[in-house]
Amino acid sequence: MTANGSSSSDTSRLELDLLASGRLAPIPSALLQGRDLDLVAPLRFLESGELPSGEPPRVDRSELAAALAAANADYDHPLATRLAERLADPATRVVVTGQQPGLYGGPLLTVTKMAAAVLWAETLTAAGQPAVPVFWVASEDHDWKELTRTALVTREGPRQFDLGPDPAPLQPVGLRRFGEPIADLERRISAQLDTPIAAEGFRLAGRWYRPDARFGDAFCRLMVHLLGPRAPLMLDAMLPAVKRLERPWLARLVERRRAVGEALQAADEKLEQRGYPLQVRRQAEASPLFLLCDDERRRIAWSGAESYSLRGRDDPPAAVDELRAIIEEDPARLSPSALARPAIQDALLGTTLQLMGAAELSYLAQAAAIYPVLGIEPPWTGLRPHALVLEDRHVAHLEELDVSLAELLGSSSERLLAEKLGEDFVEPVRRQLEERIDALRAPVIELDATLERPWRKTRDQIVRALDQLSSKVAAAVARRHDVRSRRLGRLYDLCLPEGQLQERYLSVIDFLARFGPSFVDAYWSQLRLEPQVLQVIRLTHTDAKGEGGS
Repeated sequence: MTANGSSSSDTSRLELDLLASGRLAPIPSALLQGRDLDLVAPLRFLESGELPSGEPPRVDRSELAAALAAANADYDHPLATRLAERLADPATRVVVTGQQPGLYGGPLLTVTKMAAAVLWAETLTAAGQPAVPVFWVASEDHDWKELTRTALVTREGPRQFDLGPDPAPLQPVGLRRFGEPIADLERRISAQLDTPIAAEGFRLAGRWYRPDARFGDAFCRLMVHLLGPRAPLMLDAMLPAVKRLERPWLARLVERRRAVGEALQAADEKLEQRGYPLQVRRQAEASPLFLLCDDERRRIAWSGAESYSLRGRDDPPAAVDELRAIIEEDPARLSPSALARPAIQDALLGTTLQLMGAAELSYLAQAAAIYPVLGIEPPWTGLRPHALVLEDRHVAHLEELDVSLAELLGSSSERLLAEKLGEDFVEPVRRQLEERIDALRAPVIELDATLERPWRKTRDQIVRALDQLSSKVAAAVARRHDVRSRRLGRLYDLCLPEGQLQERYLSVIDFLARFGPSFVDAYWSQLRLEPQVLQVIRLTHTDAKGEGGS
C-alpha cells in the first residue's frame, strides 16, 4: 500500500463540512463561526488559515528536554536528540496535542492528531518561527474501558475487541503491565484476520504489546515506529522528570484552591447562561486534582478550610499540609484532572499552539479559567483536522454509485441506494404528508387547545409508520440490487462503522494490519490543516488482496 496525491475531479464530493452537517459539538461550532470566543479566554482561538502570533512564553525547558531526549531515544525515535535540543531553546515554539495511550495505538484519530501537530510545527518553522511538535501521552488516565478496546475490519466486517474486565479499577494505566490477557487478545484478533499481509502487520505491533510491557511504553514505541523521523516528541505524563517539574503548579492548585473553585464555578455559570451544556459537571467541593492512594487514583475533595478527603473512601479528612508534603516528596502521587491538565501541560512546555478535538475544546471552555489563577501564560488553541482513510478503489466505487461522502454519511446505505436508483417512492410521500399534518396544527389548536396532544400523537404515529414502510421498501430494493447493495454496505462500514466516524471507531492497528506502516505516508502528502472539513486520505492499492473484509 503506497500513498499518492490523486484526487477526484470534484474534491468537494470527497469532503464533509462538519459544521454544516451538525457533526460538531456546540462550542467548537460557535468558535469556528467566530462566536463566543470569550468562552475560551484568556486562550486565543486560532481560526482556519491563521498562524499563531506573538513570542513564545519564556520557559526553562532544559530539564524537560533532557528527560524527553532520553525517553524518546529509548523509544527508538531517530531524531530524539535533535528535537530535544530544539525544545530546550526558549525561542522555539511548541505545538502540542495529546491522547490516552490507547491499545494498539488507540483510534485512528491519534495518527491524525500527531500528523497535524507535526505539520503545524513544520509550517511555523517554514514561516521563520522555529517550532517542535510534542505529543502528551495521558498515561495517568484510568478509564480502562476506553483505553483497552480496539476495533478492526475483519472478514465479518468491523469488530471490537478488548482486554476484558478491569482487574484494578482506578489504577492509572501507566502503572500497569498487559499480562497474559494481551496474548489471548492477540490470538483472538489473529483468528479474524483474513490475509497473511494483515496477520504480518498485526504481528508487527506484537513486538511492543507483550505481557511484560506497559501501556505508555508500548504506545510510544508503536507510534514512533509508524511516524519515523517525523514523529513528535513523546511526553509520557508519568515520566519522573515531568512529575518533578509539575511540583510548583500542583502546589499552586492546592494553595489557590478557593480561587480555582470560584473561577471554575464562574466559567460554568457563564456557559450555562449562554445555553451551552457543561462537558464536565463538578461538585462545589471537588478539586481538579487526583491522589494516588493504594494504587487507586481518587478525586481530592476539599473538606473545610484546611482539610481534604478522597472520593469513594471512608477515611476521615486529612490536613492539607499532608498534600503539600506529598507534592514535595512524591509528586507522582498527584495528577491533574481534565480541567487542570491543559494549564499544567502549557506551564511546563511554554506552549504556543495546542490542538484539540471537539470534545476537548468543549471542556477547555471550563479549563481556561485556571490559567490566570495559576499565572500561566495562555497559548493559542485550535481544532484538529479530521480525516477518513479510503483506498482509491473505494473512491471509485463512490463515483460509480454517484454517491458523495456527505450523502453516504447522512443516510443508511439501503435508503441511499433506493434514492439513487429512483426507487425510494415512500420518502417523498412521507415528507409531503408530514408537511400537511404540520399545517393542521395551528387550526386544530385554535379550535381547541387541548387537541394538541392528540394531534402530536397522530403525527408521530403516521410518520413512524411511513418510516418503517420506507425502511422495508429500501431493504427490498437492496435485495433486488444485491451487488450494488453489498458494495455500498461495505463503503458504509468503512466510513461509518457501527454508526461512528471511522477515525473514532477503527484503531491504528487496523490500518497497520491492512496496509503496513506506509499508510502514514499518505497523511504527510495529503492532510490539510483545515479543521472544519472531514477530508479523505487516499491510498493506492498495490497488493492483489481482492475485496476481503473491506
